Amino acid sequence: MATIEIEITCPYCNSKDVVKNGKDENDKQRFLCKNKLCNHQTFLLDYKDIGRQQHIKNLILKMSVNGSGIRDTARVLEISPNTVIETIKRADNIINNVNHKLLEKNAKEGIEIDIVPINAIDVELDEMWSFVGDKSNQRWLWLAIDHNTGDTVAFVFGRRKDEVFLKLKKLLEPFNIGKYYTDNWGAYSKNLDKEKHEIGKRNTQTIERKNLTLRTRVKRLTRKTICFSKSIQMHDIVIGLLINVLDFSLLL
Repeated sequence: MATIEIEITCPYCNSKDVVKNGKDENDKQRFLCKNKLCNHQTFLLDYKDIGRQQHIKNLILKMSVNGSGIRDTARVLEISPNTVIETIKRADNIINNVNHKLLEKNAKEGIEIDIVPINAIDVELDEMWSFVGDKSNQRWLWLAIDHNTGDTVAFVFGRRKDEVFLKLKKLLEPFNIGKYYTDNWGAYSKNLDKEKHEIGKRNTQTIERKNLTLRTRVKRLTRKTICFSKSIQMHDIVIGLLINVLDFSLLL
């Protein structure tokens, strides 16, 4: 009888460096991914609980950044709401607050002519209101986008306070910022170099459109809705995931 060999690849990192690793309590073969950079390493080919299958986890994340709530996702995928919540929480480790691809591009193109780098970028800054639990618990998204492309450069979450803006400003330091365009909120005037800072609505239209895109895509940000976040962690992860997918080339 001919033997059929099936090539096993890791469902998490697609590595082919996989070996058998015993069996689970249901006598199903377990496999070990030997890629040290893989976050999961051990896996089964056929999970009894479909919520543990990688393609289901990917669908959970895709639905979360396309306006689906926890219970919506659980009903559609026929899984437990707890599975949805835990999967989203684990996605925290793939979220970046800085656009590293843009940073790497600037580093490669950085050439100084008369002391002025040709890869200088202008950014628009704005803060977007939301809340967690109730409206007294405000959660602001501070956003910096490239004035020319509209791509997000960096973002942070927090109160509408100077110290939160300073965290965003710190993330922008590796970039060569030529000009800051903002509204008239005091945190900007107090903490930005006047020579590089310009106040006015004329040059902040792109970031206002970005805010509208985020509010349209995520129900947690919609102003008039019964949908809202119940925990800061879930709030930040879902919005952070969407920004990473839209502007940081994150694939889910």
